[in-house]
Amino acid sequence: MEQRRTRRFTLQLPVSITRHGTERVTHFGLTKNISSGGVLFTGDQDAEVGVSIEYVITLAGPTDQSVNLRCIGKVLRSAPAGAGSSYDVAATLERYEFIRADN
Repeated sequence: MEQRRTRRFTLQLPVSITRHGTERVTHFGLTKNISSGGVLFTGDQDAEVGVSIEYVITLAGPTDQSVNLRCIGKVLRSAPAGAGSSYDVAATLERYEFIRADN
């Protein structure tokens, strides 16, 4: 049986990757699960393992306001997500900050 250090929450939230290594990028995807130590998301681009990554997860609230969670981490793994041209990317969550979304 697999033992995890932190509990994972299955959440499907919009995620945008804004930096991969030193390169500014704009890629979009959806989270699959989130924990206090990292995130697994599906996106349209492969990611290089070990590289720093910056990503923004959009948290929708009970009202029309959303909050963005800007995260910094490292890519742990990246693999094709089955049929199609998407990839499952696992990344650490080393630092984060809440950013008010523009509505």
